[in-house]
Amino acid sequence: MPNSENIEIIITKYLSKSSTEKDLDKLLDALKEESNKELFKSYVKANYIVDYCMKDFQTEKEKEKLLQLIKDSDKGLKRKKFVSFLKYAAVFIVFASLGAYYLFNTSAPKNELIEVVATEHTITPGTEKAILTLEDGTDVVLQKDSIYENGSVSSSKNKLVYTNNNIKPNATIEYNYLTVPRGGQYFVKLSDETKVWLNSESQLKYPKHFTEGKTRKVELVYGEAYFDVSPSTNHLGSKFKVLSKYQEVEVLGTEFNIKAYTNEDTVYTTLVEGKVALTLNGNSDILKPNEQIAFNVDTKSYSKDIVDVYDVTSWKNGVFSFKSKPLEEITRVLSRWYNVDFEFTNEEVKNAKFMGVISKDSPLEDILLSIKNSGFITSYKINNTSIILN
Repeated sequence: MPNSENIEIIITKYLSKSSTEKDLDKLLDALKEESNKELFKSYVKANYIVDYCMKDFQTEKEKEKLLQLIKDSDKGLKRKKFVSFLKYAAVFIVFASLGAYYLFNTSAPKNELIEVVATEHTITPGTEKAILTLEDGTDVVLQKDSIYENGSVSSSKNKLVYTNNNIKPNATIEYNYLTVPRGGQYFVKLSDETKVWLNSESQLKYPKHFTEGKTRKVELVYGEAYFDVSPSTNHLGSKFKVLSKYQEVEVLGTEFNIKAYTNEDTVYTTLVEGKVALTLNGNSDILKPNEQIAFNVDTKSYSKDIVDVYDVTSWKNGVFSFKSKPLEEITRVLSRWYNVDFEFTNEEVKNAKFMGVISKDSPLEDILLSIKNSGFITSYKINNTSIILN
């Protein structure tokens, strides 16, 4: 186990992206101790890293290097270890569009007043919760660590699981709904072993059991979901389709993300692995890995671009990753997770762009303070579940 002086060096090397494989092993081992976890948090939150590796913070290249400290390496051991480190890092916003660098900090700058309206209502991060609607209309409330069992469906350890049992072609299909409210998220494994992660304020409709030999169909009624589809080769060639209000996605066995909120004018479909075919407003297109189709529900037009799938799908792994996103879009994400509503007194602030990564366990007030410290807002007010940004 490294001593206190050595652990500080190891943490600093990790934050400055100069760790060796041996350093990462030492850090992972050191973080087993509570005192080292707290030290790691403090280094993530402190401005020390600015002096260490960001003395000249003027170029986009340097900004990108700092982001890589957070989300480096798509594959291999380093990425696995990084996921372990994420649960220790509290909040970490990288920079705003004016080129300045900001770390989330739990204390306010000296000689500055932050206008906050104190209430008895405590704003907490979201958690695992959902409502399961059975085929007879019965609603079952699923909460973190709750246990439920009813025939072929059971819930435990924050997962809803259906047994693998197809029905005959002439049998009646029974549908279940899984609804995740604001402030929630939930995981379900369907009867064909397809895995689905549902984000806050989302609803999925699906058969309790699929029909043997026929196309497997589910519907994302609204919201956002990540699908890891069981291959067609495991189901006599049966394809898998995800229906939503404005599009149809057909897959053979793949991983992809659909974001289709009712209060947003764009539906995003992002492919992580495999291959999918989309049908949108009578048009068809094919997505390859790392491609995203953005469909505008007002103009009925769409565009296809290469994206960083980590930024798109990180929500299911316990973090929000924003890459040059306007504050208005960020607050929509925060609204769903923390079950609050944001109001802007200055319309121009909505377009201020930020880049960074936020742990979904972070206190909302830490995030608000960091937005305030960016200089784009002068104060914020918290009134129960309403947040006013001035």
